[in-house]
Formats: sequence, structure tokens, C-alpha cells
Amino acid sequence: MNLTESMRHDWDERARHNAFHFIASWRHDWNTEAFFASGEEDYQRLVAPPLARWQWAPQGKTVLELGCGAGRMTRSFASRFGRVVALDISSEMLARAKELLAGVPNIAWLQGNGKDLSVVEAESMDFVFSYIVLHHMPVERLALGYIREMLWVLKPGGAFIFQFSTLHQPTMNWKGRLAWAVVDAPWLVGLRSVSRGVASLLGLPPDLAGKSWRGTTLSVDEVRGVVSRAGGSIREISGEGTAMTWCGGIKSVAQVQ
Repeated sequence: MNLTESMRHDWDERARHNAFHFIASWRHDWNTEAFFASGEEDYQRLVAPPLARWQWAPQGKTVLELGCGAGRMTRSFASRFGRVVALDISSEMLARAKELLAGVPNIAWLQGNGKDLSVVEAESMDFVFSYIVLHHMPVERLALGYIREMLWVLKPGGAFIFQFSTLHQPTMNWKGRLAWAVVDAPWLVGLRSVSRGVASLLGLPPDLAGKSWRGTTLSVDEVRGVVSRAGGSIREISGEGTAMTWCGGIKSVAQVQ
């Protein structure tokens, strides 16, 4: 099983186990109403303010939500944009989202391949958004690659907002890091059931076995470079040195004849 297949398998399992929790892991007892209310709160907190500052209006435009999961924020995008393209690597997450939002007509659901955005047409999106996705990528090249891809699918003049982690300091002591290294070792060579079994033996959550949960970190300089080379102009970066670093801006229109 290759890396992207492993990621898809991991997220399918998490969706079957507890989709709401693994999308929004700060709470274990989500109900549908609270789950979607949290998505609306995050739209108001994370999306609306920068778009207002940039005087960028969503009405009638198309948004790509990269990593839509079970649709927590998708409904909020659908109420403001003309069309939402909701993409996720997990067929199980998409199935749950489709069921929950079956009555919302302006959402197109797409399953991604875990390595690029080739299922989306180049320069076809007005806005791209990603939250709690890039920092779960198991290796840096995938996270940086998706940033390039987000710019690739944007129209000139389109806007982007995405979150990533720049938290390089360990978030656990050496014992915890050693335990997770032992858990990850079999996962990295495809022995997924062994990895989950080791996690259970060590008293760790087996659903979190594998680097597709703990992911990777990026540097702001790396992200700036990728965005610039892909034709993006950064308007705002915040949260450097934390797990919640945000980057937002506009794709250059200079290339338009």
C-alpha cells in the first residue's frame, strides 16, 4: 500500500469510527446541529473577516474546499457562494457529507487522489480554502505540493486562505515521542494492523496510528516561496510558530492578456 492509499484507508477508518470527532477532534460528543454550528462559527471567524478586509465578495462565485471531511464548513460555503466544490480523499467522509447535506443543491462532491488536484480544472476556481488538512499530510512534499495545486486551480484574481502548522517544537515529552515512533515503524512499512496493535498495547489511541494524523510542519519561508512561484500574492500570514498558521492572498492577474 503506497502513501496516498494509506492516507485514504486511514481516513476511511476514522470516518467509520467517528467522523465528526476526527474532523473536529476538540470534542467527542458532537451532534449534527452542533457540528454544523461550529462550521458556521469558523466561517465567521476565519473566512469572512479576511474577505471583507480584501473587499472580495463571494456571491455567485465558485469555491474549492480542500479537505471537506463530513461537510462541517461546506454548508456555510454553500449559503454564500454560487457553487461549492467539496473535495476529500476519503470516500467514507464524502458519503457522510452527502447524506447530511443532501438537500443543498449547489455542492459538487469530489474524491481526491491524495497527491494533487488533477480532478479539478486549472484556473476554474474563484476561491480555495483549506483548514485542518495540510498539517495532517504525512510528508512535507505533499503539503507543499497541495499549496502549489491550490494556486494552479485558481483563476487570476481568485483568493486563497489555508492553514498549516509551523509548530516545530515537540508537543510531548521524550517518552511520548518514543512511543509514537514505535507505533509508526510498522505503519511506515505497510503493517497497519500491527501498528494499531502496538498503539493499543502502549495505551495509545489505535485510530491515530500512522503519520497521516500527526502529519508534518512547514516553515513560513517555504510557504511564501511556493505561493510566490505559483503566482500568488500573499496578503496576510498569522500564527507563525503555532499549529494554526494561516496564509491568505490573491492569485496574480498580471498573466492576463
